[in-house]
Amino acid sequence: MTRIGIIVGSSRPNRNSAQVAHWVLERASHRGDSTFELIDLCDFPLPHFDEPFPPAFGQYQNEHTRRWASTIAAFDGFVIVTPEYNHSIPGVLKNAIDYLYAEWADKAVGFVSYGVAGGARAVEHLRTIAGNLNLADVRQQVTLHLMTEFEDFTVFKPGDYNLEALDTMLGQVVAWSAALAPLRATPAVTAS
Repeated sequence: MTRIGIIVGSSRPNRNSAQVAHWVLERASHRGDSTFELIDLCDFPLPHFDEPFPPAFGQYQNEHTRRWASTIAAFDGFVIVTPEYNHSIPGVLKNAIDYLYAEWADKAVGFVSYGVAGGARAVEHLRTIAGNLNLADVRQQVTLHLMTEFEDFTVFKPGDYNLEALDTMLGQVVAWSAALAPLRATPAVTAS
């Protein structure tokens, strides 16, 4: 069965991303074709990238990196829940992504974003990052506007009209994760 990680992409106190991620998890748990688990960046307090070798080498020296790599490697695909900060993603999310390389490859990823513009600009950046990591981003995304989906900008109250996009995105992530499984089973070929 396909295993999908739902990444809580913010560690800010009083963050909205945990509420949104739990909403995604609750909806996803009704699917019978995959298992879904939260991956909360607060549980992985990674310092600013501190490895002596680039992630592409896979020579992780620090325990926090090995723990993060082991967690990400165990999943077949991901849903990243992210706010939009200054037309981009939170620094903690970018740092967590940048720690690894091979662990992301040949997996699918979908996005749930929120912000004044629904977080659309954050997802634009994530799609560019995903492409560089051989992480296949699905087309459907869920954009949640602070003005309509959050009471007083802090209490998440999504409208049911968001469910169609969420279900479509989840279906795409599951299907692509399964389709990419043969690539993950084949060791990467390196040029000599």
